[in-house]
Amino acid sequence: MLVLLIAILIGGLVGATRLSLHDLIVALEHPNSGSDAATILWVLRLPRAVLAAIVGAALGISGAMLQGMLRNPLVDPYLTGVSAGAAAAIAIAVASGIAAPFVPALGFVAGLCAAVLVAMLARRGGGLDANRLILAGVSLSALFSAIVALVLTRLQQGGYAETIISWLAGSLAGRTWHDLTWTLPYLGVGAIAATLAIPALNVLRLGDVRAAALGVNVDRAQWIVVGSASLLTASAVALSGIVGFVGLIVPHVARRIGGSDMRIALPLSALCGGAFMTLADAASRSLFAPVEIPLSVLLACIGVPAFLYLYFRGTARAAA
Repeated sequence: MLVLLIAILIGGLVGATRLSLHDLIVALEHPNSGSDAATILWVLRLPRAVLAAIVGAALGISGAMLQGMLRNPLVDPYLTGVSAGAAAAIAIAVASGIAAPFVPALGFVAGLCAAVLVAMLARRGGGLDANRLILAGVSLSALFSAIVALVLTRLQQGGYAETIISWLAGSLAGRTWHDLTWTLPYLGVGAIAATLAIPALNVLRLGDVRAAALGVNVDRAQWIVVGSASLLTASAVALSGIVGFVGLIVPHVARRIGGSDMRIALPLSALCGGAFMTLADAASRSLFAPVEIPLSVLLACIGVPAFLYLYFRGTARAAA
């Protein structure tokens, strides 16, 4: 928790306009003072830092849940088709000239619909088949990505293509407290459902057959996990666009720190994801200020080497 708070404070300090620690403390103590520091902090930077923490926490929890349920450390929250479905809907919405304030909400709804479609295709009997879920997610994501590519190709001569690409690259620029208000209920429902699923997730890690033998309703637990992960991921995508690697890497880090017990791994994934995303957002707007680096680019530069290190280090230890 302390690391997350420090990350949020760093997010308030850095940016195109430098703020000293003294300015930050005064602005925190007097939010309505009307000073430049207070305006920069409370209107521009603090909302971004808090939203970045929430996005990172949501993706971290989603990744930990899906990796635990599917017993696959390579699973990403976007496997459910949320990001690809949202991207396709937002590309079509922007191309159709729909007003900008409605675009994130459309992405959220489309992401959830895509997740429901993937879950329906993965259904076997009353539950979800892990292999079908992965195949359905990958297949539909490829289809939605093709739709995005088609829209971008058709809009090459217009100004809309740049808007779509900017959203796909991931950014929290221009986000305010208002953006959090309409997603907060869905984030809350997803977080509560994830908390309730912790006991079942601990048993599901042993395998579906053993989980059923121990009294877990496997089908219901799987639907709860996929539903809560989809809610959290769709909310995150609506706030920040598509940012990769957070939901893939953060659960690995959390498990290395606190083990595989979901009672510890899930809260740790939320805290680590929040801190990681907040620091990444701060870096994206300060490294080459006033130009911002797209979050997906920065996270890929950090995430790929980190993931390869964690994965191959674990493989080497297992072989030894």
